[in-house]
Amino acid sequence: MKVPVNSIRAGNVIEYNGKLWVAAKVQHISPGKGGAFVSIEAKALREGNKLQERFRSGETIEHVHIDERECTYLFKDDNGFTFMDKENYEQLTVGADVLDPDQSRWLQDGMEVTVSLYEGTPVGVELPKSVILAVTEADAVVKGQTASSSYKPAVVEGGIKVMVPPHIAVGTKLVINTEDGSYMERAKD
Repeated sequence: MKVPVNSIRAGNVIEYNGKLWVAAKVQHISPGKGGAFVSIEAKALREGNKLQERFRSGETIEHVHIDERECTYLFKDDNGFTFMDKENYEQLTVGADVLDPDQSRWLQDGMEVTVSLYEGTPVGVELPKSVILAVTEADAVVKGQTASSSYKPAVVEGGIKVMVPPHIAVGTKLVINTEDGSYMERAKD
């Protein structure tokens, strides 16, 4: 539905130039000379590229309604990633083009995620901010080493490489940030 550009807020999804965009930063600017305008920084929902655009105050823009569903991850196959809607137990298949490879590597059986749908088609998957994974490979722990500023490489479940403090041993469960793949802390048992 068309809405005045002044009503767009950060987090809203808009359609512009045939693509869906998530508004990241919206500024209402009224310079001393000339007409007021709205500056929008947005990220493409599917492609991930960025847009920075200015609109005159009186313009309208297409505001898109996105449905969000709480889902559980089931499995991956040739068609993509399959999730189950927790509300109606319907299965949703999200294509590999929608879910970024950096994100998909963190998926675990039974993981709770939020799937965004536009007109019934999945357009995004929001993972939890962190996951708990056990270390499968790491250099030996040297007695007396503590958590210093130096990190060593380790491999966690799923074959993912992560930099960890030197005191981490094989079998230790870690909390890993899903946004950048960084070590956060040891998991509390």
